[in-house]
Amino acid sequence: MKNTYPIILSPDKKGFVVYVPDFDIGTQGNDLTDAIEMARDAIGIMGIDMEDEKKTLPKPSELSKLTAGSKDDIITLVDVDFDEYRRKNDMRSVKKNCTIPSWLNYEAEKAGVNFSQLLQNALIRELHVEKP
Repeated sequence: MKNTYPIILSPDKKGFVVYVPDFDIGTQGNDLTDAIEMARDAIGIMGIDMEDEKKTLPKPSELSKLTAGSKDDIITLVDVDFDEYRRKNDMRSVKKNCTIPSWLNYEAEKAGVNFSQLLQNALIRELHVEKP
């Protein structure tokens, strides 16, 4: 799922402080580009955590309803693709128990098949997804 959330960037001595009102989180960056990327990362982390906890992601606030804290603040939008973020950042391995006939196991082991890699490749093909 892809969405766009507003952020408020406040200049700081070392770059920018970022506030993401819809998630009530903050982050920072060394420059404008870094700050926007850090905001995208913070939103991505919060979003997939919320999805894992079966919580509903917040609806993006309207840009026009946000107010800057000072005249130097920048209010802008950041797009986040939560599915893509999960694919790129959630690379931990999970163990799955799988049952196959003994004769097939024998043939696969004799051929030196990597069961984990084979299952991953088959799932990628079956689900029509790309490797991160």
